Amino acid sequence: MSRIFKTADYDATLELTIRLGDCVPPDHLARFVVDTIAHLDLSTLYARYGARGGQPYAPDILLALLFYGYATGVFSTRKIERATYETAPFRFIAGDLHPDHDTLAAFRKTFLADLKDLFVQVLLLAQVAGVLKLGNISLDGTKIHADAAKSKAVSYKHLLALEAHLQAEVAELFALSEQAEQADLPDGLVVSSEIAIRQARLARLAEAKAVLSARAKERDVIAQAEYAAKVEQREASAQQTGRTPRGPSPKAPTPGARDKDQYNFTDPESRIMKHRSTESFEQDYNAQLAVDQNSLLIVGESLSNHPTDQHEAEPTLDAIPPQIGPPDASAMDNGYFSAANIVACAQRGIDPYIATGRDPHHPSWQERFATLPAPPADDASPTVQMAYKLKTVIGKAIYGLRKCTVEPVIGIIKEVLGFRQFSLRGEQAAAGEWCLVCLAFNLKRLHTLLQG
Repeated sequence: MSRIFKTADYDATLELTIRLGDCVPPDHLARFVVDTIAHLDLSTLYARYGARGGQPYAPDILLALLFYGYATGVFSTRKIERATYETAPFRFIAGDLHPDHDTLAAFRKTFLADLKDLFVQVLLLAQVAGVLKLGNISLDGTKIHADAAKSKAVSYKHLLALEAHLQAEVAELFALSEQAEQADLPDGLVVSSEIAIRQARLARLAEAKAVLSARAKERDVIAQAEYAAKVEQREASAQQTGRTPRGPSPKAPTPGARDKDQYNFTDPESRIMKHRSTESFEQDYNAQLAVDQNSLLIVGESLSNHPTDQHEAEPTLDAIPPQIGPPDASAMDNGYFSAANIVACAQRGIDPYIATGRDPHHPSWQERFATLPAPPADDASPTVQMAYKLKTVIGKAIYGLRKCTVEPVIGIIKEVLGFRQFSLRGEQAAAGEWCLVCLAFNLKRLHTLLQG
């Protein structure tokens, strides 16, 4: 007995007429994005358009395409353009129009600075809808690849060697040009062109050298302040205990550029950063998030080219819009721990819960159920006071939510949406694109919250 299979009549299928309404149901994310943009104030975007010229696409359409694209993992403007032909949700958002990728890319680059205001407006809509009631937040950062190859970076040591080599070649070519009448030059050699090429390279190296020297000066100021704080803490401990503290004395920082300092010619503002998970070094930016522990909405974002998180707490907290109110408490991992960050939180009326070290993965039952020790003295160090604070019931509750709030949001952005590399170069442009990513995530999260 032969089995009968269902078959497709492709010639008949090509003649089908399909309604977009059947492909994009009422609760679809594409409709939600369009409806949300209709409630945003886009007057500043419209004001940027001149009175003359051809008929442009409405900012509503281009914004909706970018928001939906980033919310569904489509970051390439070429892929978004193609999707307006091939994918029903994109075709619906575009209103059956087809903006080309150059238009989308130019719009994204032009209006990056305006995304901050739209980010705030979306959060205010979430508050009005009753799904965002800012209370406790969690902070964390992640490294995201810059649009630059690591192979295009040069170290300060190699830069000096390359500079000396090119200078020697230029001197040799000048000497050759003076002897050109007496000596036969190789076929095809144009001395003036070769000198110009090497002088152009020397100019780029001089620019790189100046940038690395400026970075070294900034680092020296921070390192000197940290060194002074360690010395002061060590002296205070010696006076309090009457004994010399254990361990070696802090080492004074060595000023100036270091041999391993890197400069990337493709995106000079990006940095070589170490990935803790893979122990590899990549050309990255450091992206930061502040996430509401209740709704998992991103309430603050920032970006820098600093390889560590210690100095990123303040700019991220300052990025939280004052219109949605200040958070009550903030949970951060040990990468943010410093006395300065504790003071910064207190100045903003935020109760900080910052880990003082890395917790063991498998603590013993004695450690888990140990009784809470007596509170430290008022003059105890910030490390001792914070360590005790995290052992309290409220400290465990607030800090314990950090791993299941901000870390899943980062995981969704990088693994589910697939955003692992910036499309734009330069710190300011990358910061604008990071804001676009966070805004798109919030739209997708808000859509889920309102359906629940």
